[in-house]
Amino acid sequence: MDLFETFLNFDVLARTWPMLVKGLWLTLKLGVASILAGLVLGLILCLTRLYAIAPLRWLTRAYIDIFRSIPLLVLLIVVYYALPFVGVRLSAFVSAMAALTLVSGAYTAEIFRAGIEAVPKGQFEASAALGLNHRQTMTDVILPQSIRVVIPPLTNNSINVIKDTALASVVAMPDLLKQATQAQALTANPTPLIGAAAIYLAFLLPAVLLVSRLERRMNRGQV
Repeated sequence: MDLFETFLNFDVLARTWPMLVKGLWLTLKLGVASILAGLVLGLILCLTRLYAIAPLRWLTRAYIDIFRSIPLLVLLIVVYYALPFVGVRLSAFVSAMAALTLVSGAYTAEIFRAGIEAVPKGQFEASAALGLNHRQTMTDVILPQSIRVVIPPLTNNSINVIKDTALASVVAMPDLLKQATQAQALTANPTPLIGAAAIYLAFLLPAVLLVSRLERRMNRGQV
C-alpha cells in the first residue's frame, strides 16, 4: 500500500464522511456556545476588575490569573472526572463547555480590559462633563471605542477556543476529533484523521487570515 492509499484513501473518506460531518456539527455547537459564554463572562470579569469594590477586584484578578495558568486539559478532566465525587455529574458537552468558558472568559477579560484602558482618559472626563452616568459612559462612549482595539484579539481567542474543542475527545464527547479517531479504528486507515485535519484547516485558516487583515487595518487606523 503506497502513501497515497494510506493517507488519502477516498473510498475510506467517503465511507466515514457522515461520521466526520456529525462530529463537525457538534464541534461547531460546542465552540460557538463556549465563545458566546466566554464573551459574557469576560465582560463581567473585566468590568468587575476595573470598577468594583476592592475585595471583588482582588477576587476577580485572582480568578483571571488562576484560570489563565491552569492547562485546559487538566481543568476539563477535573470537571468531568473529579466533580462526580462530590455529587456533581455533568454531561461531556456541558463539562467541555464549562471548562472552555472558564478559561476563555479569563483571557477575554484581559482583552476587554486592554481595550477599555486604551481609550483616552479624556473620554471619561468629557462624559462626566456632559452629565452621563457610569452606565451611559460605558455603553455609549467607552465600549464602542474599545471595539476597534479588541476585535482582532477576540477573533484570535475565538479561533483558539474552536481548536481547543478537540480536547473534548478525552471525555468521550463525539466531536470531530473523536469521530475521526473512531473512524480510523473502524477502517484501520488514517485517512479519517487527515480528513478531520483538512476540515479544521478549511474552517480556521480563513479566520486566521481575517485576524491578520484586521490587525493590519487597525495598525493603519482603518477599523
